[in-house]
Amino acid sequence: MIGIVATLKVQEGKGPDFEAVFLELAGKVRANEPGNVFYQLTKSRADADTYKVLELYKDQDALSAHGQTDHFKDLGRKMGAFLAGRPDVEYLDAVV
Repeated sequence: MIGIVATLKVQEGKGPDFEAVFLELAGKVRANEPGNVFYQLTKSRADADTYKVLELYKDQDALSAHGQTDHFKDLGRKMGAFLAGRPDVEYLDAVV
């Protein structure tokens, strides 16, 4: 399995707009991507404009497929309008 932790900084005051678009994306990921095991948006307690997306995929093929979906491309562009910079993405390999 492959894990991802994506850190996203959102422009001040744009959190609710970002969250609305992300929730739409999360619903589509869960409904249409059988290789996705977990997809959750979390919000920092220390910085209201910082979010982390926790993701888990069955394998590299599932992760690659995620990035190629129409819903990811479309909603990713919409979310980009609310970001304060590029996401910081960390890739992780499952130990067990």
